[in-house]
Amino acid sequence: MRKKLGLFSLILTILIIVAACGSQEKTSTSASNEGKKMQEESKEMTIKHQYGEVVLEKNPKKVVVFDFGVLDTLDALGVKVVGIPQAIVPESLKKYAGSEYTNVGSLKEPDFEAINKLKPDVIFISGRQAELYDQFAEIAPTVYMDVDYTNYMSSLEKNFNLLAEIFEKENVLDTKMKQLEKSVAELNEKASASDKKALILLANEGKVSAFGPSSRYGFVHDVFGFKAADENLEVSQHGQGISFEYILEKNPDILFVIDRSAAIGGEAGAKKTVENDLVKKTTAYKNGKIIYLDPINWYIAGNGIESTQLMVDDVKAALK
Repeated sequence: MRKKLGLFSLILTILIIVAACGSQEKTSTSASNEGKKMQEESKEMTIKHQYGEVVLEKNPKKVVVFDFGVLDTLDALGVKVVGIPQAIVPESLKKYAGSEYTNVGSLKEPDFEAINKLKPDVIFISGRQAELYDQFAEIAPTVYMDVDYTNYMSSLEKNFNLLAEIFEKENVLDTKMKQLEKSVAELNEKASASDKKALILLANEGKVSAFGPSSRYGFVHDVFGFKAADENLEVSQHGQGISFEYILEKNPDILFVIDRSAAIGGEAGAKKTVENDLVKKTTAYKNGKIIYLDPINWYIAGNGIESTQLMVDDVKAALK
């Protein structure tokens, strides 16, 4: 009897141990599966923007870009794209005009058939394509990228951070941002120390408009540090229409000029328009401080990491 009881106790002990091990293995497997599920879920992100909400898988492979500032940033981060509008391509991004990239139309007239054929994982657009958002969204998750010109650098950084998060390039962005912030700070220090006042002009087919603080090009004053020749200009996407008499009246020390015609593929004519008899009487003209900015970079391709650095380099010429 004692032997039977001993054998029974041994068998019972073994069964308890086996059951416990099985339970632990099941718990371990369950925890492992839960961890994998959480990891998979973390690859998915929800992006809210002005035109809606987008659910997107991180590191999308087929990327179509309709904003050259976004393209500039993705290029700086080392992200590959498959399609861009090739009608006009900035010199700094000329490689994207090559045949290895699909031409998806122009900034204002997308080729939706070409985009459909690409079957993109994500499409990036901005203001020029905003009214077509729904058509883009029918094809693929579409992210609308905007810039707040009243809070320029913070707005840019927000966009840069979003792109870095989508493509998991946070470390690359950190290095790039430090370089850009250093350049901007050095420019601001020099420009702020000067008492020279600047006026920003957009020249287009014989006419000119001006931009002041908090406007589309207001970052020249608000961020780069140049004092404004007129603090009260109307804030408008294409600037406040002005006369050449106005320019002479304000008599800026520096004139920054953007040639819109040249930016959109037309004939460059800003110099002929701006340097007339009235403007030649200004301090800016007399001192050789009419600075013609890169038209495509400023009018079409701004708001990227590298393009903003190019803008910094452009306006430095006024401080020499």
